[in-house]
Parts: sequence; C-alpha cells; structure tokens
Amino acid sequence: MPCAPHLFTPLDLPNGARLRNRIVKSAMSDALGDGRGDPTAAQARLYRVWAEGGVAVSIIGEVQGDARFPEAPGNLVLGEHSDTGAFAALSAAGHMGGTQLWFQLGHAGALTPPRIGTPKGPSALDLPGLRAEALTLPEIRALPAHFAATARHAERLGASGVQIHAAHGFLLSQFLSPLFNRRGDSHGGGIANRMRLLLDIVEAVRAAIRPATALSVKLNASDQLDGGLAPEDALEVVAALDRTGVDLIDISGGTYFPGAKAASDRPASGPYFLEFAAAARQRTRLPLMATGGFRRRQDAEAALRDGTLDAIGLARALVLDPALPSRWRVGGADPDWPRFATSPPGGVTAWFTQRMATLAANGHAGPPITPEDALRLQHERGAALSRIWRARFGAGGNTGQGGAANGASTT
Repeated sequence: MPCAPHLFTPLDLPNGARLRNRIVKSAMSDALGDGRGDPTAAQARLYRVWAEGGVAVSIIGEVQGDARFPEAPGNLVLGEHSDTGAFAALSAAGHMGGTQLWFQLGHAGALTPPRIGTPKGPSALDLPGLRAEALTLPEIRALPAHFAATARHAERLGASGVQIHAAHGFLLSQFLSPLFNRRGDSHGGGIANRMRLLLDIVEAVRAAIRPATALSVKLNASDQLDGGLAPEDALEVVAALDRTGVDLIDISGGTYFPGAKAASDRPASGPYFLEFAAAARQRTRLPLMATGGFRRRQDAEAALRDGTLDAIGLARALVLDPALPSRWRVGGADPDWPRFATSPPGGVTAWFTQRMATLAANGHAGPPITPEDALRLQHERGAALSRIWRARFGAGGNTGQGGAANGASTT
C-alpha cells in the first residue's frame, strides 16, 4: 500500500506537470509593480528569495489584463506593451531551482479603486464606501476571450501556469455571490447561472494555453457574509470545475468588500477551510489546495496525510520566513508570528505588505515596524503609484493594453 503523501512528495497535476513538493506560495497582492503595470527589480528579487526558499510554486497575485479594473496601482498588467525585459527577469528569478511561477489573472470588478479605474460588477451597487455600475451583457460575453488573451500573454511573458481568481470578493467572486449578483438574465439567479461566466472563462483559457501550462482556480468556500456565497453553492462550483481542464482548485474564503473582515486577519485557530475541503473531496477528482491558517508543519502534514488536501497554500508564513520549506524539510521550527498590542483596520495586512517590500529591497526583514507605520507607508506608496498609473493608463485605465479597449483583487 503506497505511503500517504507528505509535504516533500512531488505532486503530479492532471496536465502532466510535476510540482517538486506540496508547498505553494499563494497569491498575495504584493504591490511591487512600478505603477505602469510592469515588474520591478525588487519584485524579481522577492520571487527569487521564495524560489530559493524551496516552494514548489509561487503565484503572483492580481495580475491584470484590463487596466480599467485593477485591485491596486502596484498590480502587473499583461498586454502587447508589457516590458518584456522586466517580465523575463521576473520569470527567471521566480523559476530558480525548479520552482514554477504562475500568474493569478485578476479583475477587481466592483472593488476597482475609483482613483485608478472603473468600478463595475454583475449588478449596480450604491453602498457606503462603494459604488459600482452593472456590466452590460455584451461586456460580460467579451470577458472569456479577454481572459484567454491575458493567459496567452502570461505564457509569452514566462508564466508556467495561470490562476483564475474567483475569490475574495473580486469580479468572478461577485458573480458567484447572490449578495452582489442580482441579475435577472442568464448570469444571475441560481448557482448554475451565477457560475456560468467562471466556467466560460475556464474553458476559454484552457483552450488558449498550452497543455503543459497549469490552470488553477481560486474559489471561496464561503463569502463569510450573510446572503453571500454559501458552502453548498460553492460545492456545486467544485463539481462543475471537475468536468473542465483545471489542474488545481485553491480553496479560500472571505471578501474585501468595505466593512467585511478579511479571513486572513481573524484570530488563528488552525487551518481555515479543511471542513469544506473534505466535502469538496467528495465532489472532484482534481487536486485540492487550501490557503489560510497554516502556521505549523504538523497541521500541513495532517491535511495531506488524511487525504483532505493535495497541496498547502502558504502566504503570510512565507513572508515571515521565505525559506520555510527548506527549514521544514530538515525539521526546522515553525514561523514566529508577530503579536501586536494595537492595530488600526487594515494595519496587519499593511504590516505584511511592508515586510514584503523590505524583503524585496534587502532580502531580509529589516528593523521592526508597527502596523500604524506600515499603514502610513502603504498609503504613501499607493498615492505615488496611483499618480504613475493615471499618467500611464488614464483616470479610467483605458489604454487598450491587453485588449482593454474592447473589454467590458492574500489574495
């Protein structure tokens, strides 16, 4: 009888690609782009640090194909005008030592910051701190081809895989959620209609990329909001994805809608989504990964050993210790998690974002910083990048890059 997989057993994906172990650096919005949609040398250094630290895959979060719908002004943007030299340097760094580098294909939808884009979602919203228009049916129907074109650009610019972002309250997550999708047409109503756009995009992307290029979907187990996507409906999406060319389902949860608490900021009580993953295991043959709450090697090993998961998504743990996979391989310690006496809203997320920036610049954590100072630095950098973004893409991000002129996110 074969031994149960553990963290350092290779994982073979349905498309034939082999991951060197079961540890994946999950997508985070690192905000390290140059404001013009291209990678920086610091960003390449950060992904080299993670590759040398021993992960099987690094996923770059919130890579956009349409500059009108970014998640933040530090996002990368893929298109004909992308800086191929900068992307080549990022790809070379991220693929060191046999690591794979995947691009997460994003579209912020209604969560697009108005200062740099055009908030649009499945339905019009007029909420405190959030206003958005509804996408028209022609705009929706154009999205699968647009995502497919963006995936081809990802291949051209060095990605060995792509991940379709359908979690955390961004566009495809908005379509899946009855709280934010109140359409009365073929893309609204029951879950079969609400998942239609995601399935159409998956089909178009799989057809557009090479078989050797991995295709993943990031999916919420739940929006963790009253009236949002519930686990029962999310399991229907899992079952539908089982009939597609997807190679890995990445399970997460929560949303970044104003007033909602991010899953990654909640008090730790072990891995977050194992109950859902166990139920999903009954609905799909596809490899499953979960991201969130993995702080100890023993928890990660247990989730693999009992068959709940095939891969472990780590995000903030790898910000604390970029060499954690190599350390765990030789029986090293778990990360030392910070404790903050106080933190303003968003302060913990800003602290980790700032630590990524310091790692990118110096290769090490640098001096201690408070969440308050991290939030201030994040706001200052965001304001500076927003000015560059508007100069490059216009107030609405409409330059035609990556097909945007025809078109219509830890993370």
